[in-house]
Amino acid sequence: MMSELKIALIQTSLVWENPQANRSIISDKVKKIKDSVDLIILPEMFTTGFTMSPEHIGDNEGSLTIDWLLKISSEKKSAITGSIIFLENGNFYNRLFFIKPTGEIQTYDKKHTFTLAGEDKVFKAGNMKTIVTYKGFKICPLICYDLRFPVWARNVENYDVLLYVANWPKIRINAWDILLKARAIENMAYCIGVNRVGEDDLGHKYSGHSAVYDALGNTITFSTSEEIVYAILEKEHIVSCRKKMKFLNDKDDFTLKD
Repeated sequence: MMSELKIALIQTSLVWENPQANRSIISDKVKKIKDSVDLIILPEMFTTGFTMSPEHIGDNEGSLTIDWLLKISSEKKSAITGSIIFLENGNFYNRLFFIKPTGEIQTYDKKHTFTLAGEDKVFKAGNMKTIVTYKGFKICPLICYDLRFPVWARNVENYDVLLYVANWPKIRINAWDILLKARAIENMAYCIGVNRVGEDDLGHKYSGHSAVYDALGNTITFSTSEEIVYAILEKEHIVSCRKKMKFLNDKDDFTLKD
């Protein structure tokens, strides 16, 4: 079991509906990661931007991106994660892939599709949380709009890290900042948010604000630039906080219904 998890957040602009171009851009950025890291995190829909026209994307782009992620993970000896458009059994999903250097793949389908943009009309929603165990840390990956729903994120699995990948627009960035910190505090876990920057073809502007907060809501790192952001998560921080302040022991019991 490792006592630290070194992470790299790739906060980048994205080329609209162009998986090949985005894979190339991100490949160049991954090459610039100098020190060894345990986990590389990409934004939501990192191969396309937040498009509601998945039919514009080739049906094989999902499998091409998975192969590309596997190659990066193997070469960097690091896990890598982010979400993409994925077609399966005639349905489109906003699906996060968590790929380990061993080649193991875990997935999470976005539960809360973004009704304001009509995502619920185009993408099939998931209904299962995913807990990834990696190098001694339990990680709960979620996607963008999920951030607004604290019950879904509630730490009933005793996870150490809550992770959000997003295309969260500048106009509502204040909510992003506040909710990420709140999710860290209420779940006594590290909370990571990885957003994009730039402007998409629909005119939406993105200001980043990718960040890492500790279990007390303190800021470990925060960025508004197009850059690679680094942080180190410490297992002892989680253990000592929960031992000293047993807030999770007092959480409410509940049952989720579809």
